[in-house]
Amino acid sequence: MDVKDETRGVRVRPKEEFNFFQDKRVRSGFYQILTAGIVGWLAWYLVSNTAHNLEVRGMATGFGFISSSAGFDTDFKLIDHQPGVGTYGRIFLIGLLNTLLVSFFAIVLSTVLGFFVGVMRLSSNWLVAKVALAYVEIFRNIPLLIQIVFWYIGVFSLLPVVKKSLDLSFGTGNLILNNRGFYFSSPVPGDLFWMTSAAVVISIIGAVVFVGRAKKLQDTTGKQTKVLLPTLAAVIGLPLIVYYLTGQPLEWDVPMLKGFNYVGGISVPPSFLALLVSLSIYHAAHIAESVRAGILSVNRGQHDAGMGIGLKPGKVMRLVIIPQAMPAIVPPLISNWMNTVKNSSLAIAIGYSDVVSLFMQTTLNQVGHAVEIVGMTMAFYMAVSLIISFCLNIYNKRVQLVER
Repeated sequence: MDVKDETRGVRVRPKEEFNFFQDKRVRSGFYQILTAGIVGWLAWYLVSNTAHNLEVRGMATGFGFISSSAGFDTDFKLIDHQPGVGTYGRIFLIGLLNTLLVSFFAIVLSTVLGFFVGVMRLSSNWLVAKVALAYVEIFRNIPLLIQIVFWYIGVFSLLPVVKKSLDLSFGTGNLILNNRGFYFSSPVPGDLFWMTSAAVVISIIGAVVFVGRAKKLQDTTGKQTKVLLPTLAAVIGLPLIVYYLTGQPLEWDVPMLKGFNYVGGISVPPSFLALLVSLSIYHAAHIAESVRAGILSVNRGQHDAGMGIGLKPGKVMRLVIIPQAMPAIVPPLISNWMNTVKNSSLAIAIGYSDVVSLFMQTTLNQVGHAVEIVGMTMAFYMAVSLIISFCLNIYNKRVQLVER
């Protein structure tokens, strides 16, 4: 309340007295500092108490074991490793790369299959819709671990033996499948192959720029430009021309049967195949329901409006419905992608050499250091999940802005 100054004839605001419990900024800062202090003290207590208990029990601590030589090898790895020479840090890297490899392909396959099945669920064809519904209900309601074991024991372990391998390349020997894994030819680039690789990069950049300009032209003028055939011609045609002009500088290392197994090329074990198939099928069922719900969230009038201006049903779905459904599809898609990476840890049940099997099992049994090993594994999964969440949240904000 203002008070009138008798000497000057003006009203002045009385000086406010400081009250700690009434000042919101001071009170808020105090509680934040207090909370941070409590959390820090709890963290310090947990770490110090754990270190003390480990010391009392005579258990080794620290990360020095990472540079120690590892005396075991694995049947599947993306980088070289020699037992007794490579370190446990390299074993951790091998497991990390194996986990990321199967997770990446599972995410791609499950997303593509999930979108396809989700659209099929809304098909006007009764048989197609019911088949998609049966797929979703069956694979979504069977535990993932059971599916992994089924594909490993009931499918890939029952494939023909090596001498009766299935040639999936129609007799050329480039794609071989048997109960020991999947074998396929590996490329061996020559001296001038870098020019073909450069042509691929240039053509992809050009295609992206062309598609971006076509989309901008459509947004501003409404004029549609055919982009599929020109982009395919650029991405495929230019590298092929450079490849043949440089003398086809690429050879193939074809797997050959020598003794009791195939030698050469690239091979993946049955455990990888079983894990990849089960992760893809299981998470595709969940993604399909997210896609179906996202499409149903778009008003029916949008479909009728697209048909009214002469668009074909496929273009209505691709250009009108899906873009508006993406804001509802992306949030559950983030969870599905993160769960795909985390659920890959179930590979330990079938012996796939992921980070859990190589690091949290074999390495832990040999060197101890349980706290450090478990902490590193947890940090890896947390980092991957945060990266996936960060990237898809950026995309989600973009589609939200486009919608407005």
